[in-house]
Amino acid sequence: MAARDYYEVLGVKRSASEGDIKKAYRRLARKHHPDVNPGDKRAEERFKEVQEAYDILSDPEKRKTYDRYGFYREGQPGPEAGAHPGGGFQGFDFDLSGAGEASGGRGFADIFSDLFGGRKSRGEPRAGAPETGRDLEYHITIPFMQAIKGTEARINVTHREVCARCGGSGSVSGSRTHTCPNCGGKGQVQQAHGPMRFATPCPQCNGSGRIRVGDCPVCSGSGTVQKGEALTVRIPAGVNNGSRVRVPGKGDAGEYGGLPGDLYLVIHVQPHHFFEREGNDIVCRVPLTVTEAALGAKIEVPTVDGKASMKIPAGTQSGQKFRLRGRGAPSLKGGVPGDQIVEVRVVLPKIRDERSKEILREFARLNPEDPRAELKV
Repeated sequence: MAARDYYEVLGVKRSASEGDIKKAYRRLARKHHPDVNPGDKRAEERFKEVQEAYDILSDPEKRKTYDRYGFYREGQPGPEAGAHPGGGFQGFDFDLSGAGEASGGRGFADIFSDLFGGRKSRGEPRAGAPETGRDLEYHITIPFMQAIKGTEARINVTHREVCARCGGSGSVSGSRTHTCPNCGGKGQVQQAHGPMRFATPCPQCNGSGRIRVGDCPVCSGSGTVQKGEALTVRIPAGVNNGSRVRVPGKGDAGEYGGLPGDLYLVIHVQPHHFFEREGNDIVCRVPLTVTEAALGAKIEVPTVDGKASMKIPAGTQSGQKFRLRGRGAPSLKGGVPGDQIVEVRVVLPKIRDERSKEILREFARLNPEDPRAELKV
């Protein structure tokens, strides 16, 4: 690439910290990576610039030389070796296989793995590090009362399990390997891009230098197989819409001996014809007669735990709310349960006989009032 200010390439100040440089590199590498911009030559060139700038500025010794002389070239650290600022670049060896760790930094392969994820091959795992399996979600709908009281759910899930034939190795023999013919066992291959040379992990052996002999006929070399399983899951009392119930170890199988992921049941609750839920409180609406509201009464109210007695004071108005302590939904965290909120609605009678009408007229004469007296427009 033409001589450019590496700090300008990454968009950072010359005083930028290692963290600032790495952050800028990650952002630009993700933006211009060829996998994200297939067929875009300008993005590919920009990606190479970003790579080159990061390789120099992420290494303390290389950065020190660059800051001092205005450039860096392998084996030629300064003007005394015949170079000068802005001079031609003869070629660079960029180690994408993780060798940068030897100097205290991270190799390109590690960073690209963070950004885009590694690609599997028939090779042995490069580091052999156990990887936890993927978590799974399963959505289930239950009735309102089961959500309040708790229940057991029978579900059928499909997840990946360790292949019983190969024990997860993906190979027929489980351990037989031979030298990778692509890299000769080195685990790296050289790639040239103009004046630059890149050492990258061998794609055929995944950088290990070894190739498995024969894929397992059951799992086709993946080490896992997809299977269905019937599970009985305990749904705790008090779950609500969107609650997640964790079932440990019932996600996808891990890789290289890693633990399996977890299964999460996402709860959906069917509406109830009488109760509504607001947090841990349960709301209901109860009708009252005119005489119950006017004179007061003692009534029975349905709750999630059966009927409860409630006192209605004289002069109760329609829409007034009463609270039954502890009659709501239980707390998932084991705390105090919610309350039941009872909203009363006064129901007017249908008067058909003349005697009842006369009684109401007499009542109006004895109790004159204007409920609209304070209305102002």
